[in-house]
Amino acid sequence: MKFNFWLIIAVTLFHYSCQPDFPKLKYNGSSLVASRDSLKIEHILPLKNVNANTVALMPFAFLQDLNSPELHFNHERQWWGERVDGVQQNIQVLQENGIKIMLKPQIWIWHGEFTGDLNMTSEEHWQTFENSYLEYILLYAELAEKEQISLFCIGTELYNFTEKRPEFWQKMIAEVRKVYSGKITYAENWDKVDQFELWDELDFIGVDAYFPVSESKDPTEAELIAGWKSHKKMLQQLSSTYKKQILFTEYGYRNVDFATKEPWQASTRRRGDQLPENLNEELQAKALQVIYDEFWQENWFAGGFLWKWHHDHERAGGKQNDRFTPQNKLAEKTVKVNYGKYVN
Repeated sequence: MKFNFWLIIAVTLFHYSCQPDFPKLKYNGSSLVASRDSLKIEHILPLKNVNANTVALMPFAFLQDLNSPELHFNHERQWWGERVDGVQQNIQVLQENGIKIMLKPQIWIWHGEFTGDLNMTSEEHWQTFENSYLEYILLYAELAEKEQISLFCIGTELYNFTEKRPEFWQKMIAEVRKVYSGKITYAENWDKVDQFELWDELDFIGVDAYFPVSESKDPTEAELIAGWKSHKKMLQQLSSTYKKQILFTEYGYRNVDFATKEPWQASTRRRGDQLPENLNEELQAKALQVIYDEFWQENWFAGGFLWKWHHDHERAGGKQNDRFTPQNKLAEKTVKVNYGKYVN
């Protein structure tokens, strides 16, 4: 019995001695929606007020459909905040005010089709698309290096692309490393994060964390914790396998009933001034609180980027708004209190 006791102690100490010495920094992040004009100090103060220390900037590229090889980006018809000049101005103002940046170029497909299903119809189209995507990513990787940004995301929810064209992704990662000296991640969708095979080559395991955790209309905190159990176990095992921290490249909920059933669902369209009937501010705040309680204290977890935040705070969100932003809702205080526990 005595021998078994000391054996257990020895095995436990060995296990912990083999764990990576992860940094204590937590990314208290928000995903900042691009604006039509310059970012000003008055746009940054509300971010600082909720204790955000990092912002994700997202210069979008556009595709006509799932198998179109023509990628459009840095175009004069895009909003200023989605183009190189606008992104650079945003970076400089944010950094001058003590906010770190994750630069996260990502694709939007017209009509809102899911990027994870992207698939070219011929080798020629794949080559055309890959050349364009590489140009797009390197454009912003070079900007990230120029502005000394600490974190760069090389793609968002592109599982089919990564699975079918792994050689391209390996080449692209190598090319990004040549021009950018900071940390690199990739944002995989919640249901494919354990199937992506290139985490070894990146610095963080990025996940867009819209995990379904309850089918109830208004689940209790205990139900939400139970719903996270298997997902949390999978993420912890993934971190242990690759010896890298998990980063929620996106996370968040709408302030509606059933918000935790299919958290990826965007708001439904309404006619005119018709107001939503299923608003539930308390559930949005409660579901976010469970994420902070379950993850932010874990050393294998690096933090996350709340989806999403609008620069014009006074006009954003509000009690009749049923979208993801916590601005001017009960959840805003939840974010502020919890980010305040991990101020870096």
